Amino acid sequence: MRRARGVALIIALVVVALATVLATRIGAQAALGQRRGIGLLTQEQGFEVALGAEAWAIEVLRDSFAASHHDSLEQIWAQCLPPIPVEDGVVSGCVEDMQGRFNINNLVKADGTKNQVAFDQFTRLLEAVGLETRWASAALDWIDPDGIVDGVDGAEDSTYLSQVPPYRTANHLLTSTSELLALQGFGIERFQRLAPFIAALPTGTALNVCTAPGLVLDTLAPGLTAWNQDPKQLQLNRQKGCFPLKPDLVQSIQPFITVPAQMQAITDGLTDRTQWFRVTTLVQLPSAELRLYSLLQRNPGGFSRVVLRSLGTE
Repeated sequence: MRRARGVALIIALVVVALATVLATRIGAQAALGQRRGIGLLTQEQGFEVALGAEAWAIEVLRDSFAASHHDSLEQIWAQCLPPIPVEDGVVSGCVEDMQGRFNINNLVKADGTKNQVAFDQFTRLLEAVGLETRWASAALDWIDPDGIVDGVDGAEDSTYLSQVPPYRTANHLLTSTSELLALQGFGIERFQRLAPFIAALPTGTALNVCTAPGLVLDTLAPGLTAWNQDPKQLQLNRQKGCFPLKPDLVQSIQPFITVPAQMQAITDGLTDRTQWFRVTTLVQLPSAELRLYSLLQRNPGGFSRVVLRSLGTE
């Protein structure tokens, strides 16, 4: 009898223990589900706030288009939005002229062939930021549609198929400059040096002389150092009305360019009006932080449409 009671007691203890474990597990799963739900709700809230900031940027760009015949860094769109309180958090952001950067897709012409003028400029840009010039050929081969290796530094499928895991070249225009990280051996450190000066835009997009940094302007010709070394003079030239900078820029380039066709190609690639902008929006909420990158294309009427959105990465 005592033995039976002991067995019953043990069984009862095991049942209680199992019930406790199950109850704990159910409670933990419920808490985790609740937390996950709150996180998803917060992320959605942050995304909606970011879309509101994006819409505000579109309105600012439209107003700026109507108010001026050029786009420069003195205009209101170029001033970052300071942290503004929203429900349970803050939102801030900046609008950037992407045509103030070197367009990596200009390495090829509209027909997919090599653009030698842009290629030479990109080579000088690599040198200016302290990188090896061999990456110009690697980037060209990644973008151009053919399978022919460019020079001794190029790389086509035969190079990438030997990687682990193997992959092929894109043979297509970049949609994001971060795709350069796929180049064999390029790495994040090189990308971070180059990233502030490059953009991935449609082939043939012109460089806005009103917003491009001096370093990018100096890459227009070999040996040119007039604009990066004297940022105050660059600012003064832009304050005169911005595009009057173009004659001064062309004059500084001419001694370095002896081929008329190249000079024409350089000057044809300059503008003072921008189509492509990027809006960076940061939304900070108690339990989440969201960063939205929005690439906008502004049409000739001044209204912008969203071409590409990305979360967390450019």
